[in-house]
Amino acid sequence: MNNKVTSIFITATDTDAGKTYVSEKLIQLLTASGLKISAFKPVSAGCEWQHGELQNQDALCLQAAANTEQPLSEINPIAFEPPIAPHIAAAEQGLTLTVADVRCAYKPIVNRNNDVILVEGAGGWRLPLNDSEFMSDFVKSESIPVILVVGMKLGCLNHAMLTYQAMINDGINVVGWVANQAQAEKMTNHQENIHYLKNAINAPCLGELNFNDGAEALDNKQLLSIFKA
Repeated sequence: MNNKVTSIFITATDTDAGKTYVSEKLIQLLTASGLKISAFKPVSAGCEWQHGELQNQDALCLQAAANTEQPLSEINPIAFEPPIAPHIAAAEQGLTLTVADVRCAYKPIVNRNNDVILVEGAGGWRLPLNDSEFMSDFVKSESIPVILVVGMKLGCLNHAMLTYQAMINDGINVVGWVANQAQAEKMTNHQENIHYLKNAINAPCLGELNFNDGAEALDNKQLLSIFKA
């Protein structure tokens, strides 16, 4: 299994584009194929106090899907209660988030007995950690390949192309993208928009998910080829 991908970062065109939904389906696909999958959502906001800790619903979904028995505090080490930009939530508590913080939290997961680590971002590609660092700097520092989730709605072409071009300029290995219909009603000219992105993004489309689709809507063979070289 030389040259296999051992970590993947899931980013998206925007908040609510469906990163967690796609991440969950991808983890389910990989675990069903016999791989040990760990999850990592380094930063979250909009959490609730449960059982004496701040819990993020997206992180809980990742924990339920992964199969290496991780505590929630490992999956989501940096959590904030208010549903605002994490760097602002941190500043309100007198804290400063850094790439070094994220890398430190990532290290024990790397040392786990796993085949693949799925890392889910927050917001979009340029999520600020502080006044000068972004979540994308962490991805660059660890040389993690990326899957882009495109939330299929009006404006997605601009968001998708700006995100893709930013990743390419950052020297990122974009291994593919997923068209995700995160809203109940399809956007006008849905397939025409997907067709444009298939031609414009120099990476394979790994699936077209309709609203509340299952993992069967992903291109299982192509996805597994990324992780099983």
